[in-house]
Amino acid sequence: MPSAAELEIISLSLKVAMTAVLFSLPLGVGAAWLLARYRFPGRDLVSGLIHLPLVLPPVVTGYVLLSLFGRSGPIGAWLEPLGIVFAFDWTGAALAAGIMGFPLMVRSVRLAFDMADSGLEQAAATLGASPLQRFLTVTLPLALPGVIAGAVLAFAKALGEFGATITFVSSIPGETRTLPLAIYSLTQVPGGEAAALRLVLISAGVSILALVVSEVMVRRATGGGGRT
Repeated sequence: MPSAAELEIISLSLKVAMTAVLFSLPLGVGAAWLLARYRFPGRDLVSGLIHLPLVLPPVVTGYVLLSLFGRSGPIGAWLEPLGIVFAFDWTGAALAAGIMGFPLMVRSVRLAFDMADSGLEQAAATLGASPLQRFLTVTLPLALPGVIAGAVLAFAKALGEFGATITFVSSIPGETRTLPLAIYSLTQVPGGEAAALRLVLISAGVSILALVVSEVMVRRATGGGGRT
């Protein structure tokens, strides 16, 4: 059985990952729909900026977040009087995780929108459906498997995020020390290998469970029963 300290790390990691996905999912769906359905000046630049965290070293992303959202940063200094703090707080870990997983989410959802039959949207338009009604009743249900897959990819990325998180919020026990940070910390301590291995196995188990749940949800969304 996991110890109380390990349960705290697992709980914090799940809270960070789920918060990251919940807050980034609406933005990810909106960005994917915009890139899939519209051609506008600067579209390639927008796509490049969205996918930038995939190619930048995670430490660079963390440093940029610290510079912007730190207590003395231009955004952080403005948010702090409102009681919103990201630097060295679990909310900052969620922000870093959400940004690192955002490109994976957008890519998956955008591919789903690209594959959705635009003819059905046009048919709904001829029947008098508004753009919002077409999106909610036609486009989004068609793309639902991709949305689910994108959310799970982002969740898995958030669960394993290390570089941007440790740079932005450090590794504070009970506050920002998620599974990957805890594993790294334990490998630096003599005799910590056994505890690190337990956390590795737990992390792998949670990730596998998330993938299995994703497969079940995608199968139900597509109406597939697994029969040949």
